[in-house]
Amino acid sequence: MIVDMRMKTIAIIGASYLQRPLVERAKEMGLRTICFAWAEGAVCKDLCDVFYPISITEKEQILHICREEHIDGICTIGSDVAAPTVAYVAEQMGLTGNSYEAAVRAHEKHLMREAFMKADIPCPHFMRVHRSGDDWMKGLAEHGLALPLIVKPSDRSGSLGVQRITQWEELEAAVRRALDVSIIGEALIEEYIDGREISVEMISCRGIHYALQITDKVTTGAPHFVELEHHQPSDLPADMQTKIYEITRRALDALGITNGASHSEYKITSEGRIAVMEIGGRMGGDFIGSDLVKLSTGYDFVEGVIRVALGEIIHPEVKQIGSSSVIFDAPENVSCSAERTGYKIYQNGKLV
Repeated sequence: MIVDMRMKTIAIIGASYLQRPLVERAKEMGLRTICFAWAEGAVCKDLCDVFYPISITEKEQILHICREEHIDGICTIGSDVAAPTVAYVAEQMGLTGNSYEAAVRAHEKHLMREAFMKADIPCPHFMRVHRSGDDWMKGLAEHGLALPLIVKPSDRSGSLGVQRITQWEELEAAVRRALDVSIIGEALIEEYIDGREISVEMISCRGIHYALQITDKVTTGAPHFVELEHHQPSDLPADMQTKIYEITRRALDALGITNGASHSEYKITSEGRIAVMEIGGRMGGDFIGSDLVKLSTGYDFVEGVIRVALGEIIHPEVKQIGSSSVIFDAPENVSCSAERTGYKIYQNGKLV
């Protein structure tokens, strides 16, 4: 089914550099674009047709405006915080998207982990911590957790607030740091899994999950694990890739993700243990979805997200046409992705 996109309107939640490829591709497709975000840092406000300076978490206000604007679809790329708002508006307006419940489940890590454990999806052991002042040491013992540990906010991305703990004396400061950057005031203390890091890029349409690519990652390692390089395709053996795709499809079903992009992060130990660290109901940031997938497979991931949001049934054709990479510059002791200072994108070893 081909959707007539003449004069159609797409709402985009967010207007930072992450959304720029989405706005640009939508306009190339002949769509009217509306963006919602705070004005500060909104590089898309002068690119889109209509801009509303509203927080991306104000879902009721955004819904009201979207109804007045008679939008035909709504989406975002690369933003965990925006995904629940996208789902809420789509659900309320009868547009194509994930359910709001599924989007929240994919946004709040403790709900995600609980869904994984219920569906027997391999993931780290963990415990939740709140601002109310939990007895952390007692909780750790009850959950069978021991050093080393990872502390992270329950609802953020980009390595923000993530830290590896090797001594008990470091725990309280790390938890406070994670809580301070958490929007919902919650952190996770979880089992540390030592292994190579990958991510899985997929697009879903009406409950069918299409595999696009597996990305190999290079990070700073402990204590903050900031991502410095992404490379496609992965050099994992074919049988391991097949297994990971199968786990990812089951994990997406467990979360209730049915439509749009997803970005699943894994660790694989030297002994072959596979663990799903987290899944975002959105495209991978760091140019993974917006650039690398198309450069390595020829598939326009951004266009696919737009077409799904507009209600079109898609059948992605993915080919391995080459390799792609993004390499970031970062100062010594970088603690989160926001501190990186520049980047270069490559296709088949040549600067793009």
